[in-house]
Amino acid sequence: MLKRVSVFLYGVLCYGVFFATFLYAVGFVCNLYVPRSMDGPPSASLAVGLAVDLALLLLFAAQHSIMARPAFKAWWTRLIPEPAERSTYVLASSLALIVLFAYWEPLGGVVWSVTDRTAAIVLYSLCAFGWLLVLVATFLINHFDLFGLRQVWLYLTGQPYTHLTFRTPGPYRLVRHPLYVGWFFAFWATPTMTLTHLVFALATSGYILIAIQLEEHDLVQHLGAEYSDYRKRVPMLIPGASLLRSRQS
Repeated sequence: MLKRVSVFLYGVLCYGVFFATFLYAVGFVCNLYVPRSMDGPPSASLAVGLAVDLALLLLFAAQHSIMARPAFKAWWTRLIPEPAERSTYVLASSLALIVLFAYWEPLGGVVWSVTDRTAAIVLYSLCAFGWLLVLVATFLINHFDLFGLRQVWLYLTGQPYTHLTFRTPGPYRLVRHPLYVGWFFAFWATPTMTLTHLVFALATSGYILIAIQLEEHDLVQHLGAEYSDYRKRVPMLIPGASLLRSRQS
């Protein structure tokens, strides 16, 4: 019983670190209420700052992708309790982001700046919509399973883990990856696009497009024809894209 309680408390701790990191990420990207945000006066040369930022983004991308692969999970769960695997992944992702926040180098420079008040409010609203969509999308597919709490709770109560059934609630009927759509809005909708922000947005967008391919490969392997049919019916990121392609063809 002590092991079950320890794994459960570990899962709760990992979730707490994630949630605090998520809230900090909002402030970091939007330059709001955090001690170190994305933008600021440069403290290094452009070349050094760019190299540091890309290295930090690569660290996060590598951790996020490698630990999500089924082969890595199969190996990893030989070393840690299987119910704690997802929580450990969540913790590692949060720590990678914390390192990024701590060592990020502002690059300076402004790519665009929207001065019209109405347009700025629209962009801020789209950014807020993006962050909200990210959070809502996780709850629609089971937020607590995605971040490991369901696994450790079932282990604590002595119940076997059961995989979630494949569902397409709400925005999942419009696009296959509403969570990633939310990230695009959160990262790109800003009245002031600095060079620093642009590097961040470009790098994360490129990673998202790669991550989608890896994720969908795993989903096809796991769900088979059910997910393949879903891919044919529902576009990846842009609502109505499949219908538009069919009309053009």
